[in-house]
Amino acid sequence: MERSVKSLDWTLIFLYIVIAAFGVTNIYSVSPESGEKQLMWFGISIFVAFFVFYIRSFLWENFAPFFYGFTMILLAGVLVLGKEINGAKAWFVFGPISFQPVEAAKIAVGIMLATYCNSTHFNSRDISSLGKALAIVVFPIFLIILQPDVGSILVFTAFIVALVREGLSGILFIIGFYFAFLFLGTIYSDVVLVNNEVNSFLGFGAFSPELSRNLYVILGFTILSLLLVFIFIFFLKKKDFINNQIISIKEILVILFVFFISIGTIFITPFVKEKLPKHQRERIMVLFEGEGKYAKTAGYNLLYAKSSIANGEFLGQGYRQGPVTIGRFVPEQRTDYIFCTVGEEWGFVGSSILLILYALFIGRILFLAENMKSTFSRVYGYCIGTILLIHLIINIGMVLGLFPTVGIPLPFFSYGGSSFLAFTVQIAIFIRLKYEDNISLI
Repeated sequence: MERSVKSLDWTLIFLYIVIAAFGVTNIYSVSPESGEKQLMWFGISIFVAFFVFYIRSFLWENFAPFFYGFTMILLAGVLVLGKEINGAKAWFVFGPISFQPVEAAKIAVGIMLATYCNSTHFNSRDISSLGKALAIVVFPIFLIILQPDVGSILVFTAFIVALVREGLSGILFIIGFYFAFLFLGTIYSDVVLVNNEVNSFLGFGAFSPELSRNLYVILGFTILSLLLVFIFIFFLKKKDFINNQIISIKEILVILFVFFISIGTIFITPFVKEKLPKHQRERIMVLFEGEGKYAKTAGYNLLYAKSSIANGEFLGQGYRQGPVTIGRFVPEQRTDYIFCTVGEEWGFVGSSILLILYALFIGRILFLAENMKSTFSRVYGYCIGTILLIHLIINIGMVLGLFPTVGIPLPFFSYGGSSFLAFTVQIAIFIRLKYEDNISLI
């Protein structure tokens, strides 16, 4: 019994309890009723975690396809039977109980991906194997796009990080960031760059605003694309240059494909932007035009969130003493914008301590995952570690105005029973995997 207790990773358990308890405390400050409910979910989650802990890893591997298939059915079913909340049809609602199937899908995809990477069918050097692994991630993303739930789509990129660790080329991330930058850059041109001075300077003044915008962006991103092509050829193929080898036709075709897709993206982006729901379009525009212009709509939450954080200064206003929090000026302050409560009541010091706790928690998961003996355990650990990291970066970036509002909770901190339970189950599975790893060493 003593040996079993020592085999648990108590550092991870301690950090989990501290972060979750701090979260309940801050939710209670915003809404005592919500704080009490979150405390109840905290207790339920720990109770469920005990049962999950006693499920052996081979059972997760054996039943991974069934669990994965079931969650895909739920993701498809929510499109028909789900309730639309904040512009996304992503929730099943049964009276007072609501459930977001994407939370279960995060667990299922992580387990399925770890199972496949641990199988004899997977070869990290085989493009076909990596393609099948990528398909495990892409299929649920497609279903989430139909909801649409932009925040969850971004979170699912965490699984690609795990695949990069297993051998998938990191160039996919470079391409992904490039197209994201291209999309936002084209929207930015609509807001800032299309004016008489710019058009006259470039000689595009005789054209319509729409055409001049496209011509300007094409010019800018053509230069950027050519620069990326140079980087790709020179740095990634540096050895070939040293050995006086010529770039293959296949590689040239890939470069040209990316280039022409870039041009297509520039022309399509304005149409995509116009097709977005009004609230989602405004959330993007807040990045470029500031929350002040949208103070009564999409920028309202951000405006007061920034005010509350600034109001906290260095040491904060004190627990349940923040004027913005007391006045309930931020409608989503107990959920997605809970970090602004930390900023106002605990100040820079409290906010820094919370970020350090998260850094230690996520860093601990990734460290343990890297040192696991089993491929299944390693891949699963990377999956949940990067999921938590992406949640953290996007949520806090959103509250600070660095990202659009996309509805991503702060793990173990934002109010919400289904997300809290799902995160806890993920951690409980990982603790079990680490426990088995430790037991095998004794």
